[in-house]
Amino acid sequence: MIASCPHLDAIEAVRLPKRLECEECVKIGADWVHLRTCQQCGVTLCCDSSPNQHASKHARAIGHPVIASAQPGERWLYCYPDDAFAQY
Repeated sequence: MIASCPHLDAIEAVRLPKRLECEECVKIGADWVHLRTCQQCGVTLCCDSSPNQHASKHARAIGHPVIASAQPGERWLYCYPDDAFAQY
């Protein structure tokens, strides 16, 4: 993996989603567009194209900087604070 920030460099093993659903959207009966998995705690939440943007809200509120795409066939990480991407 080629990383471009210290947060991405710290990822040793990519966490994969346990289920392909936004845990917060399920609670409120909302829809989502794409899914992202937090690389610190493993929660899977919706992307910024989704109405509720749960993944970025989680990153800001909890301070977990890196997410991975949970979309089948996509293999990338994103760091919110550094606005950096990496393929894995």
